[in-house]
Amino acid sequence: MLEQNQLSNVHSELQEGMSLAKCRKCGCMKETLENLATTLSTNPTDTTSDLLRNTQHWLSQMEPIQYSCIGCAHCFPAVATNSIHQIFPESAQSYSSKCGFEVRENTLFPVPGEYFALCHGEDCPVAVSTLASVGLAEQLANLKPRELCIVGKTETENIGIDKVIKNIVSNSTIRFLLLTGKDSEGHQSGKTLLALAANGVDDRMKVLGSPGKRPVLKNVTYEEVEAFRKQVQVVDLIECEDVERIVEKMQELTKSLSSSCGCAKGETQAVQPLTAPVIQSQEPAQFRMDKAGYFVIFPQPDKGIILVEQYSYNNVLLRSIEGKNARSLYGTIVENGWVTQLDHAAYLGKELAKAQLSMQLGFKYVQDEADSSSL
Repeated sequence: MLEQNQLSNVHSELQEGMSLAKCRKCGCMKETLENLATTLSTNPTDTTSDLLRNTQHWLSQMEPIQYSCIGCAHCFPAVATNSIHQIFPESAQSYSSKCGFEVRENTLFPVPGEYFALCHGEDCPVAVSTLASVGLAEQLANLKPRELCIVGKTETENIGIDKVIKNIVSNSTIRFLLLTGKDSEGHQSGKTLLALAANGVDDRMKVLGSPGKRPVLKNVTYEEVEAFRKQVQVVDLIECEDVERIVEKMQELTKSLSSSCGCAKGETQAVQPLTAPVIQSQEPAQFRMDKAGYFVIFPQPDKGIILVEQYSYNNVLLRSIEGKNARSLYGTIVENGWVTQLDHAAYLGKELAKAQLSMQLGFKYVQDEADSSSL
């Protein structure tokens, strides 16, 4: 009975989330639905079959992703994920997350992001996170306090904190992390950073004591987490958006460091962060002809549809496909096996997205003849 009630809660959370346009464009929702479909498929029961059907239906309703995470006060996919992990604990181990990011080598701050780097030497020991108060970061950066090394937002309790850790442990100048601004009610990144400093992580890299929805760090190592905890003092000024008070706190922290013996945290050295390879893209040497045929695309803005015709290579019309958006069209084409090569599928997705954009913005669509003639 308990499992049935939890599954009902999962359904309610996802159904309400999918009723919102912003959720249908959110990477968190897409990942949750994909992982839920995998979990339910490997745990088939009478009570999970309906939820699996609904999950597959919701996946078909997802729109092109516009943001990895919105930072909502109530995160529908996160709440649903926590419930699923309670029902199927093994799913937490295999949970797939696409929250990866580039790590640059031989730079002061190896992870690129929306932050302001102001480091000018050893006399700027303070990093500031403005949490969900995005504009506050720019205000502080414009003032350029000499104590400030780096300032930026931290909106999520997982990938956001991963980035904070990597950029701090790579720079031994930083000795304080000052948490300011509004905390995201849904993700609680500020309170998660406080919990991380106090308690660390468990063997699954979950932040102990975090009130966040998914406080699992997947892009840092245990050694990086411990180096972070040893290197910096995390200072709680959450909810404060008073620029003058924040600057005063930076000055106070810097003064306390210079007046101490310097042994409170021990000597620190910059840690070389674990990096994923960065591959430089190259133009393809050549496109191979797809034995399934080629496509000709006709946007029809007066009807609000895109018409796609598929021809064999002896120019025989095989079929016509109509759809209201690029996603439904390429989904139908891929699902039916009407495209058989990855490069052709990539080309088709690009052209369909361009056709949809032409109808939205009112410019004339011209199919890329260079690619289409070679496919």
